[in-house]
Amino acid sequence: MSVMWPQTLAFGGDYNPEQWPDDVWTEDIALMREAGVTMVTLGVFAWSLLEPEPGRYEFDWLDRVVENLDAAGISVDLATATATPPPWLVTAHPEVKPVTAEGVRLEFGSRQGYCPSSPIFRDHATRLTRTMAKRYGAHPAVRLWHISNEYGDHIAECFCDVSQSHFQRWLAERYGTVESLNDAWGTLHWGQIYDAFDQVPAPRRMPGPGNPGHALDWRRFCSDALLELMLAEKTVLRDVAPHIPVTTNFMSMFYALDYWRWATELDVVTDDAYPDPADPAAHIDAARNYDLMRSLGGGKPWLLLEQAPSAVSWRPVNLPKPPGVMRLWSYQAIARGSDGAMFFQWRAPRFGSELHHSTMLPAAGPDTRVFREIRSLGGEVAGLGAVAGSRVRADVAILLDWDNWWALDAAESMPSDRMRWRAALDPFYRAVFRAGITADFARPGDDLGSYRLVIAPNSYLLRQSDAAALEGYVSGGGRLVVGPFSGVVDEHCRAHPGGAPGPLADLLGVRVEEVWPLLDGDTTPVTLAENGAASAATWSEWLRVGGADVVARYTGGTLAGMPAVTRRAHGAGAAWYVSFLPQDAGPLLAPIFDESRSTVRPFDGVEAVLRTGEDAAYLFLLNHNRVPATVDVDRQGTDLITGRTVEGAVDLPPFGVAVVQQNGPGAHATNQGEIA
Repeated sequence: MSVMWPQTLAFGGDYNPEQWPDDVWTEDIALMREAGVTMVTLGVFAWSLLEPEPGRYEFDWLDRVVENLDAAGISVDLATATATPPPWLVTAHPEVKPVTAEGVRLEFGSRQGYCPSSPIFRDHATRLTRTMAKRYGAHPAVRLWHISNEYGDHIAECFCDVSQSHFQRWLAERYGTVESLNDAWGTLHWGQIYDAFDQVPAPRRMPGPGNPGHALDWRRFCSDALLELMLAEKTVLRDVAPHIPVTTNFMSMFYALDYWRWATELDVVTDDAYPDPADPAAHIDAARNYDLMRSLGGGKPWLLLEQAPSAVSWRPVNLPKPPGVMRLWSYQAIARGSDGAMFFQWRAPRFGSELHHSTMLPAAGPDTRVFREIRSLGGEVAGLGAVAGSRVRADVAILLDWDNWWALDAAESMPSDRMRWRAALDPFYRAVFRAGITADFARPGDDLGSYRLVIAPNSYLLRQSDAAALEGYVSGGGRLVVGPFSGVVDEHCRAHPGGAPGPLADLLGVRVEEVWPLLDGDTTPVTLAENGAASAATWSEWLRVGGADVVARYTGGTLAGMPAVTRRAHGAGAAWYVSFLPQDAGPLLAPIFDESRSTVRPFDGVEAVLRTGEDAAYLFLLNHNRVPATVDVDRQGTDLITGRTVEGAVDLPPFGVAVVQQNGPGAHATNQGEIA
């Protein structure tokens, strides 16, 4: 089944008209048109207003808002309003409230606040969804269904008896017999052998460390339980209004949910992203998150559904975005595949926990810096319609497997609590970004044949089948970089025979004799071939090399003189093993970029990303510097923002942006708006 996503760039934000009297709505519509708003998200937290008591609905206010927006040419991303249960529901059924690992039942008074496994909550949520779909499914203003909101943000797991029973059923379906579960988890350890699935507890607070297989399957289950809840609403929407695409908003690189599984169930991937203006590397982390969103959708355009116009309200210190940064970061998302730039939220509220979160229309009104910047950006985005539907092509892939992330981060009694998946990812991704390379994310078992280089920052959990796929990729001519503490356990958290890197040992030509974590603040120098240098922090390993070439050695500490990085030719390709966490992976990867023929454009503060369509390419140039920059451009084109012809070079002011349309053959085909 296919549904159509409009081939335009969306611009707008969350709109909560229920918080204001009718006369403010008129002003809102006028100012939205002035700001160039094309779409708003409605009804996210409106359940208690739409259904003030069980089975009694009040839609008159929402009807009028949707009609007003439609008359103004503004489309609607309509939420199913199920993000937070109404007070009457939790009063009548207190058992729907979630329970912590310590056994504390959380009280009503915030948002979400429901057990994902609760059949009572699910029944009420799907009933409201069906009612919403029947009422608005044929309305021309509704262009997107928005199921619930930010699943897992506050409640990613529940430890109540209902959740435990759900977990036991999930395990029975996964393993078939309790004997298979015992074998997978290795319950002979510490005498944890189960006789029946109903003996397996939810991993509530325990006297000591728990079973790693138990912890991993719990993380899988919690992601699946929320996915089941989302799919229950999606099934209703497909039944009533199948022509409208469906989404739910992701939260960038989010630990609790396996977004690979979730993304396959959505028509368009959407993201809520909140880079920190106080973080000098915020634009790098944002680029990483946007590359992930694009990859989750198989390279199709995605949508930035939420970002802050200026400051947020939930950090210890909430810095505003300096003038120009909101515009720059909006274009960064579009450059990396978003078909729009949306915000949270439209109008500043007068009450609630988000009172101090910035908005498109501040409390001080339209005569403000933020609104002027919003209005200017809206006018610019309106002129970029040609970009919609175009794609970003990457020659490099970075491996991300949520099972691996969970196995590494959720397990207790590890060699170092500092060895976490994000800690392994960051130096590699930042080196890729600073080389000016656009990367996709992929899973180890995906078809990787189109990539010149694949980087696995860490593959602590590695399946035999995935190792075989990586071997095939290298044998066919690919270049593979494997980071430390990889190939340690299988999909059940059982150690691979022979130690790390397990099923990759022959491909890499190394064995890890002993891991050698470093204390906080300690570093170990590493000398590369050709007199390069690097520095290990957090982690190092005692390697035994057999069949690989040593390309770097430790030059300090206990491991001085021992191999640190190896390379082994295999088939038509090659594989590297990096046995430590680099403080800066750039020196390590530079010769590998060269060997893999990756297109490198060293980052000088200007980010360059290319989107390509059927008949044109769109070169986004983003100046993250506080000083002007000049960028050489190898093809003539037109800056879609200024309308000026670009030939030879582009001058960018501080935080400046150019979108250079370059016409001609060679652009890659787009999806023409079809979302499978």
